[in-house]
Amino acid sequence: MTGLNRTGPAFTWGHAAIETEFATAADGTLRLVRLGPSGDTADPEAALPLVELTAFGHGSGWSGPRFTGTAFGATLAYRGHRRDSGGGWERLTIELHDAETGLTALVELSSPTGVAVLRSLVRLRNDGTESLVVQSVSSLLLGGLPSPDVLDVHRARNDWLAECRWYAEPLRATVADISVDVHQHDSRAALSLTGRGSWPSDGHLAMGALTERGGVRDGGGDGNGDGDGDGSEDPGRVRGRGRAWVWQVESPAGWRWDLGERAHGTYLALNGPTDAEHQWRVRLAPGEEFTTVPAALAVGAAAGAGAGHGSGLDAALGALTAYRRAVRRPHPDHEVLPVIFNDYMNTLMGDPTTAKLLPLIDAAADAGAEYFCIDSGWYDDSVDGGWWDSVGEWLPSARRFPDGGAGGGRGASTGAGQDARSEAGTRTGDSGERGGSEAVVRVGEGRGSASGEGALSDGGIRGVLGRIRERGMVPGLWLEPEVVGVRSPVAAELPPEAFFQRDGVRLTEQGRHQLDLRHPAARAHLDKTVDRLVGDWGVGYLKLDYNIVIDPGTTAPGDLSPGAGLLGHAHAYLGWLSDVLDRYPHLVVENCASGGMRMDGATLAVSQLQSTSDQQDPLRYPPIAASAPTAVPPEQGAVWAYPQPEHDDDLITFTLGGALLGRIHLSGHLDRMTPRQLGLVRDAVDTYKSIRGDLAHADPFWPLGLPGWTDEWLALGLRAPERHGPSYVSVWRRGGEAEVRLPVPHLAGRDTPVRTEILHPSAARTSAATTTTVWDPSSGELRVSVPRAPGVVLIRLTPDARAAA
Repeated sequence: MTGLNRTGPAFTWGHAAIETEFATAADGTLRLVRLGPSGDTADPEAALPLVELTAFGHGSGWSGPRFTGTAFGATLAYRGHRRDSGGGWERLTIELHDAETGLTALVELSSPTGVAVLRSLVRLRNDGTESLVVQSVSSLLLGGLPSPDVLDVHRARNDWLAECRWYAEPLRATVADISVDVHQHDSRAALSLTGRGSWPSDGHLAMGALTERGGVRDGGGDGNGDGDGDGSEDPGRVRGRGRAWVWQVESPAGWRWDLGERAHGTYLALNGPTDAEHQWRVRLAPGEEFTTVPAALAVGAAAGAGAGHGSGLDAALGALTAYRRAVRRPHPDHEVLPVIFNDYMNTLMGDPTTAKLLPLIDAAADAGAEYFCIDSGWYDDSVDGGWWDSVGEWLPSARRFPDGGAGGGRGASTGAGQDARSEAGTRTGDSGERGGSEAVVRVGEGRGSASGEGALSDGGIRGVLGRIRERGMVPGLWLEPEVVGVRSPVAAELPPEAFFQRDGVRLTEQGRHQLDLRHPAARAHLDKTVDRLVGDWGVGYLKLDYNIVIDPGTTAPGDLSPGAGLLGHAHAYLGWLSDVLDRYPHLVVENCASGGMRMDGATLAVSQLQSTSDQQDPLRYPPIAASAPTAVPPEQGAVWAYPQPEHDDDLITFTLGGALLGRIHLSGHLDRMTPRQLGLVRDAVDTYKSIRGDLAHADPFWPLGLPGWTDEWLALGLRAPERHGPSYVSVWRRGGEAEVRLPVPHLAGRDTPVRTEILHPSAARTSAATTTTVWDPSSGELRVSVPRAPGVVLIRLTPDARAAA
């Protein structure tokens, strides 16, 4: 490693938002002793080594469930470090070396300038003469945190149809006080959490948080208590008024984190997959390298009224949001935030045909949609809908789209090929008060009207895609690229090595095989598919779904373990997706896995949107929508809004209002609505378009704390980065009293008034105009009255200096 600073094993590094300090412990290992403001420096003996890893012949120094106290942790000696900066990032690389084995560990730390987040990964290199089989290696370690006595730990249950359900409990509920001074030994207990298989966020998000007690407990809100997230042992909703630490493990496959007591303090260890829990291990021959998955840790502290932030937890989640924006792949969609209509949810439900789609396309265009995505089923030629185990060719159904044939019908008019590469997403227009980029489609320009009852200039699916373009929208299609049904011709056409296998046997899950994207034949098959859909047909939006889970993985030739094979495929899949976006830079990709089962940091850094749920009940969706910004920036979080003609006005505005602080994903039988009902939809879409320029850069906050699954009142806020910029608050009422008070600390204590505006529902369109809002400047609280349940209101709060401008 060239350019190393070898002046001494004690130094600081960072920037104004976050600073780290390193010092040497008695055993000679370098340790991170401070992450945050000066004065918080930990004793080096309470801190952890920079890297902990286990390998065959090199295990732990003690028995227990932790992945700390390893033999290598105590022998990897400091060699030097190198600083670097550029592109809005600060970087530090620390080199460690074990003289006995020749193993070198490069700890690569980075942080976006001005953002209180530390990112870490470890690169191992075998500089010795013998092979080494690694069984676990940390991505980020931090010791010297406050005692478990004063900490609450937060986790997020993440299940199909019930995503992002945060709950909290005292760390002492798991890591008991064993009287360490009496035993002269730390507890062996650890609170650990793991994600397994090819759905990395199935069960829990790959996240966690600690908050330092000494703040505010709301007391009683459910969903923040026991390990099931149902609130049955709720210690009171912790709003984290003290310091907070929030982390994510950016693994597209297995991961683990654990917390425990060390030297009267608390440690945090973040890992990717391990041998013990994920059947992951890799062999490093001399000269070979392995790089861990990254992990990120955000820090936040409560600030006084008017200082810019409220709770420490909100501050840390805001920093993590800024980090996610900095680390992801740049794309025009992140600024434009076009409105997407998808035909699936509570509408066609995987049964699209030309006859069903044409009136929906017209209605979606009339409502203001800018993209129209045809969801699953467009390839199904069976009469019974039994396509599940026959997918893989991704050719259009001639039965569903007559005159199409396998090629998709006669060539579509303008919009195919280069149009998908260069036109979609580049225009400019309305975007709210902040200014910025305009929507992909100019509303009112180029939006043709319906040209006859079902008449198409072209046949087959390409004719339907052409109609979408004629109505001024960008066409999209659903695709499940990684699976091949057992009855699909592709299952026989591709070589056996192109699929997941164990002991030479091809794996089958729910009637499907899993492609291994490390194999060139599997990749070529998907490249051919995407080039046909995007390059030839002019599709500008792909919803990439994934509805099976493989655990623990695959053992293709060269794989030492199935967990290593799974991680290798997952990285190859993201590499393939990145190459697709390189070829078609304005293609918009939505990541979906039965909703939010693949809501991980690695995938979110590549894809433009993230499906937050498959939840079909509009009364169950609010806690998912309100919590989604903990896992994904608001402009990437796709939230369903599926109003129906049989809904009353209150329910129509309720389901629409829940999506206005995320990425609105319209669905529903808009084609069957009355003009009044469609007007309600159009009003909500127009409201969204008027504020989306602010949403793309806003930080989330939660005036009532993170929501519980059955809470009667829920609230999500987004605040623009400028001090005098607007804040937006969505408030849902599902029951309870008709009024609620919402603390908004970052607006409290100002000597200028705050103007409140109800943006949704529109008073001109609904009887819910009796909803009222009152700002109390003395307490910094917003008083909201919603007369009927279910009800929702979107409020804009603007400091007077901004309002006067």
